[in-house]
Amino acid sequence: MTSINISLPDTMRAYVEEQVAQGGYSSVSEYFRELVRQDQKQRAKERLETMLLEGLNSGDATEMTTQDWEDIRQAVRERISKRQGTV
Repeated sequence: MTSINISLPDTMRAYVEEQVAQGGYSSVSEYFRELVRQDQKQRAKERLETMLLEGLNSGDATEMTTQDWEDIRQAVRERISKRQGTV
């Protein structure tokens, strides 16, 4: 694990230390790691919402055909094979 040094104004440092004490964190580092994890989750959620909206706005839905499902299965098989190095 690597270290990152940050500078904070005294008021922010006091706030962080208070959060550590009240939030049950064992250290300031643990508090910051949790903030980063929360940010990652939030950004992933926003990305998913964007993708869902793009899908909803992409046009009229069409019924999936047997060929559509087979194409999806084949694409998945190829991905699995590629990951396993058997392609």
